[in-house]
Amino acid sequence: MKTSGNTILITVGASGIGLALAKAFVEAGNRVLICGRRQDRLDEARQLLDKTHAFQCDLSTADGRQALFEWSTGNFPQLNILVNNAGIQNHVDLRHGLESLTDGEDEIDINLRAPIFLSALFIPYFLERKGSAIVNITSGLGFVPLAFMPVYCATKAAMHSYSLSLRHQLRHGSIKVFEIIPPTTDTELDRGARARRGQAERGIPPEEVARATLQALAADEFELAVGAAQHLRDASRSQPDEIFRRLNGD
Repeated sequence: MKTSGNTILITVGASGIGLALAKAFVEAGNRVLICGRRQDRLDEARQLLDKTHAFQCDLSTADGRQALFEWSTGNFPQLNILVNNAGIQNHVDLRHGLESLTDGEDEIDINLRAPIFLSALFIPYFLERKGSAIVNITSGLGFVPLAFMPVYCATKAAMHSYSLSLRHQLRHGSIKVFEIIPPTTDTELDRGARARRGQAERGIPPEEVARATLQALAADEFELAVGAAQHLRDASRSQPDEIFRRLNGD
Protein backbone atom coordinates (compact mmCIF):
# COMPACT_ATOMS: atom_id res chain seq x y z
CA MET A 1 0.00 0.00 0.00
CA LYS A 2 1.05 3.61 -0.38
CA THR A 3 3.02 5.13 2.49
CA SER A 4 2.41 8.80 1.71
CA GLY A 5 -0.70 10.91 1.45
CA ASN A 6 -2.46 9.04 4.24
CA THR A 7 -4.17 10.29 7.39
CA ILE A 8 -2.92 8.08 10.21
CA LEU A 9 -4.06 7.72 13.82
CA ILE A 10 -1.40 6.36 16.22
CA THR A 11 -2.51 5.46 19.72
CA VAL A 12 -0.05 6.70 22.35
CA GLY A 13 2.01 8.50 19.73
CA ALA A 14 3.86 10.91 22.01
CA SER A 15 6.71 8.66 23.14
CA GLY A 16 8.66 5.52 22.30
CA ILE A 17 7.69 3.54 19.22
CA GLY A 18 4.58 5.70 18.74
CA LEU A 19 6.57 8.92 18.51
CA ALA A 20 9.11 7.31 16.18
CA LEU A 21 6.26 6.13 13.96
CA ALA A 22 4.68 9.58 13.99
CA LYS A 23 7.96 11.17 12.91
CA ALA A 24 8.57 8.59 10.16
CA PHE A 25 5.04 8.94 8.78
CA VAL A 26 5.20 12.75 8.80
CA GLU A 27 8.56 12.69 7.00
CA ALA A 28 7.04 10.34 4.40
CA GLY A 29 4.32 12.90 3.62
CA ASN A 30 1.38 11.84 5.78
CA ARG A 31 -0.95 13.66 8.17
CA VAL A 32 -0.61 12.12 11.64
CA LEU A 33 -2.99 12.09 14.58
CA ILE A 34 -1.81 10.97 18.00
CA CYS A 35 -3.57 10.40 21.29
CA GLY A 36 -2.64 9.75 24.89
CA ARG A 37 -3.56 10.52 28.46
CA ARG A 38 -0.84 13.09 29.23
CA GLN A 39 -1.46 16.48 27.67
CA ASP A 40 2.09 17.65 28.36
CA ARG A 41 3.53 14.76 26.34
CA LEU A 42 1.09 15.40 23.51
CA ASP A 43 2.07 19.07 23.44
CA GLU A 44 5.77 18.18 23.33
CA ALA A 45 5.20 15.81 20.42
CA ARG A 46 3.23 18.42 18.47
CA GLN A 47 6.07 20.92 18.92
CA LEU A 48 8.51 18.37 17.50
CA LEU A 49 6.44 17.41 14.47
CA ASP A 50 4.57 19.40 11.86
CA LYS A 51 1.33 18.03 10.40
CA THR A 52 0.56 16.36 13.72
CA HIS A 53 -2.67 16.71 15.66
CA ALA A 54 -3.26 15.45 19.20
CA PHE A 55 -6.22 14.34 21.31
CA GLN A 56 -6.20 13.60 25.01
CA CYS A 57 -8.17 10.52 26.04
CA ASP A 58 -8.10 7.35 28.13
CA LEU A 59 -8.21 4.33 25.83
CA SER A 60 -8.93 1.97 28.71
CA THR A 61 -12.52 3.28 28.84
CA ALA A 62 -15.36 2.93 26.36
CA ASP A 63 -16.06 6.67 26.60
CA GLY A 64 -12.43 7.47 25.81
CA ARG A 65 -12.41 5.23 22.75
CA GLN A 66 -15.71 6.62 21.48
CA ALA A 67 -14.50 10.19 21.97
CA LEU A 68 -11.32 9.43 20.00
CA PHE A 69 -13.33 7.90 17.16
CA GLU A 70 -15.69 10.86 16.97
CA TRP A 71 -12.88 13.46 17.16
CA SER A 72 -10.69 11.78 14.55
CA THR A 73 -13.37 10.95 11.99
CA GLY A 74 -15.27 14.21 12.56
CA ASN A 75 -12.23 16.45 12.11
CA PHE A 76 -10.21 14.34 9.66
CA PRO A 77 -12.66 12.55 7.36
CA GLN A 78 -9.83 11.24 5.17
CA LEU A 79 -8.52 9.11 8.05
CA ASN A 80 -7.58 5.73 6.60
CA ILE A 81 -4.99 4.06 8.88
CA LEU A 82 -5.24 3.07 12.54
CA VAL A 83 -2.04 2.09 14.36
CA ASN A 84 -2.80 0.21 17.58
CA ASN A 85 0.37 1.01 19.49
CA ALA A 86 -0.82 1.66 23.06
CA GLY A 87 0.66 -0.72 25.62
CA ILE A 88 1.83 -1.04 29.20
CA GLN A 89 4.04 -3.65 30.81
CA ASN A 90 3.90 -4.79 34.44
CA HIS A 91 5.82 -7.31 36.46
CA VAL A 92 3.25 -9.64 38.03
CA ASP A 93 4.04 -12.13 40.80
CA LEU A 94 0.96 -14.30 41.01
CA ARG A 95 2.12 -15.74 44.33
CA HIS A 96 0.79 -12.47 45.77
CA GLY A 97 -2.69 -13.20 44.49
CA LEU A 98 -5.05 -10.47 43.28
CA GLU A 99 -2.80 -7.75 44.66
CA SER A 100 -0.29 -8.42 41.90
CA LEU A 101 -2.96 -7.88 39.24
CA THR A 102 -4.48 -4.72 40.67
CA ASP A 103 -1.26 -2.88 41.52
CA GLY A 104 -0.99 -0.46 38.59
CA GLU A 105 -2.72 0.07 35.28
CA ASP A 106 -4.76 -2.73 33.74
CA GLU A 107 -2.75 -4.40 30.97
CA ILE A 108 -5.78 -6.24 29.62
CA ASP A 109 -7.79 -3.03 29.20
CA ILE A 110 -5.00 -1.11 27.48
CA ASN A 111 -3.08 -3.80 25.59
CA LEU A 112 -5.99 -5.95 24.45
CA ARG A 113 -9.46 -4.51 25.01
CA ALA A 114 -8.56 -1.08 23.61
CA PRO A 115 -7.19 -2.23 20.23
CA ILE A 116 -9.96 -4.78 19.77
CA PHE A 117 -12.71 -2.26 20.44
CA LEU A 118 -10.98 0.54 18.51
CA SER A 119 -10.71 -1.75 15.50
CA ALA A 120 -14.42 -2.53 15.76
CA LEU A 121 -15.20 1.19 15.85
CA PHE A 122 -13.08 2.06 12.83
CA ILE A 123 -13.66 -0.95 10.54
CA PRO A 124 -17.11 0.14 9.27
CA TYR A 125 -15.68 3.61 8.62
CA PHE A 126 -12.64 2.23 6.79
CA LEU A 127 -14.79 -0.08 4.64
CA GLU A 128 -16.05 3.04 2.89
CA ARG A 129 -12.52 4.10 1.96
CA LYS A 130 -9.89 2.71 -0.38
CA GLY A 131 -6.34 2.13 0.80
CA SER A 132 -7.16 1.71 4.48
CA ALA A 133 -5.28 -0.35 7.05
CA ILE A 134 -5.07 -1.44 10.66
CA VAL A 135 -1.55 -1.85 12.04
CA ASN A 136 -1.17 -3.79 15.29
CA ILE A 137 2.09 -3.39 17.22
CA THR A 138 2.61 -6.64 19.14
CA SER A 139 5.83 -8.12 20.58
CA GLY A 140 8.28 -10.98 20.26
CA LEU A 141 7.22 -11.80 23.82
CA GLY A 142 3.82 -12.76 22.44
CA PHE A 143 5.55 -15.81 20.98
CA VAL A 144 7.96 -16.65 23.83
CA PRO A 145 6.80 -15.15 27.14
CA LEU A 146 8.87 -13.85 30.00
CA ALA A 147 7.30 -15.54 33.02
CA PHE A 148 7.58 -12.48 35.27
CA MET A 149 5.40 -10.48 32.82
CA PRO A 150 2.64 -13.04 32.23
CA VAL A 151 -0.22 -10.64 31.51
CA TYR A 152 1.73 -8.42 29.11
CA CYS A 153 2.95 -11.44 27.17
CA ALA A 154 -0.51 -12.99 27.11
CA THR A 155 -2.07 -9.80 25.74
CA LYS A 156 0.51 -9.65 22.96
CA ALA A 157 -0.06 -13.32 22.12
CA ALA A 158 -3.78 -12.57 21.98
CA MET A 159 -3.15 -9.61 19.66
CA HIS A 160 -1.22 -11.87 17.31
CA SER A 161 -4.16 -14.27 17.22
CA TYR A 162 -6.58 -11.39 16.78
CA SER A 163 -4.54 -10.00 13.88
CA LEU A 164 -4.71 -13.35 12.08
CA SER A 165 -8.48 -13.58 12.48
CA LEU A 166 -9.06 -9.95 11.57
CA ARG A 167 -6.93 -10.26 8.44
CA HIS A 168 -8.91 -13.32 7.36
CA GLN A 169 -12.29 -11.66 7.97
CA LEU A 170 -11.26 -8.59 5.97
CA ARG A 171 -9.41 -10.42 3.20
CA HIS A 172 -11.97 -9.58 0.48
CA GLY A 173 -12.43 -5.92 1.45
CA SER A 174 -10.47 -2.70 1.27
CA ILE A 175 -8.80 -2.92 4.71
CA LYS A 176 -5.33 -4.42 5.06
CA VAL A 177 -4.24 -5.77 8.43
CA PHE A 178 -0.56 -5.57 9.42
CA GLU A 179 1.19 -6.94 12.48
CA ILE A 180 4.55 -5.47 13.45
CA ILE A 181 6.45 -7.56 16.01
CA PRO A 182 9.26 -5.59 17.70
CA PRO A 183 11.97 -7.09 19.89
CA THR A 184 13.11 -5.36 23.09
CA THR A 185 13.11 -1.67 22.19
CA ASP A 186 14.75 1.23 23.98
CA THR A 187 11.63 2.98 25.26
CA GLU A 188 10.14 3.86 28.63
CA LEU A 189 7.94 0.75 28.57
CA ASP A 190 10.32 -1.42 30.61
CA ARG A 191 13.36 0.81 31.05
CA GLY A 192 13.04 1.11 34.83
CA ALA A 193 12.49 -2.61 35.29
CA ARG A 194 15.48 -3.42 33.09
CA ALA A 195 17.64 -1.22 35.28
CA ARG A 196 16.41 -2.94 38.43
CA ARG A 197 17.24 -6.33 36.91
CA GLY A 198 20.71 -5.11 36.00
CA GLN A 199 19.98 -5.71 32.33
CA ALA A 200 22.53 -3.80 30.27
CA GLU A 201 20.87 -4.45 26.89
CA ARG A 202 18.53 -1.54 26.18
CA GLY A 203 17.11 -2.88 22.95
CA ILE A 204 16.98 -1.47 19.45
CA PRO A 205 16.12 2.20 18.83
CA PRO A 206 12.41 2.83 18.24
CA GLU A 207 13.35 4.50 14.96
CA GLU A 208 14.41 1.07 13.68
CA VAL A 209 10.92 -0.28 14.36
CA ALA A 210 9.41 2.73 12.59
CA ARG A 211 11.56 2.25 9.48
CA ALA A 212 10.67 -1.44 9.35
CA THR A 213 6.98 -0.58 9.68
CA LEU A 214 6.98 1.73 6.68
CA GLN A 215 8.88 -0.87 4.65
CA ALA A 216 6.34 -3.54 5.62
CA LEU A 217 3.42 -1.34 4.56
CA ALA A 218 5.07 -0.47 1.26
CA ALA A 219 5.73 -4.15 0.49
CA ASP A 220 2.36 -5.43 1.79
CA GLU A 221 4.29 -7.62 4.24
CA PHE A 222 1.43 -8.30 6.60
CA GLU A 223 3.41 -9.92 9.42
CA LEU A 224 6.86 -8.52 10.11
CA ALA A 225 9.08 -9.60 13.00
CA VAL A 226 11.82 -7.01 13.52
CA GLY A 227 15.36 -8.02 14.49
CA ALA A 228 15.60 -10.52 17.34
CA ALA A 229 11.81 -10.91 17.39
CA GLN A 230 12.14 -12.98 14.23
CA HIS A 231 14.25 -15.51 16.12
CA LEU A 232 11.70 -15.67 18.95
CA ARG A 233 8.81 -16.17 16.56
CA ASP A 234 10.56 -18.84 14.52
CA ALA A 235 11.98 -20.68 17.54
CA SER A 236 8.57 -20.69 19.22
CA ARG A 237 7.36 -22.83 16.34
CA SER A 238 10.36 -25.11 15.92
CA GLN A 239 11.64 -25.58 19.51
CA PRO A 240 9.14 -23.95 21.91
CA ASP A 241 10.29 -25.64 25.13
CA GLU A 242 13.96 -24.94 24.52
CA ILE A 243 13.53 -21.26 23.67
CA PHE A 244 11.25 -20.75 26.68
CA ARG A 245 13.85 -22.26 29.02
CA ARG A 246 16.62 -20.17 27.47
CA LEU A 247 14.65 -16.97 27.88
CA ASN A 248 13.48 -17.65 31.42
CA GLY A 249 16.26 -19.77 32.89
CA ASP A 250 15.59 -22.29 35.66
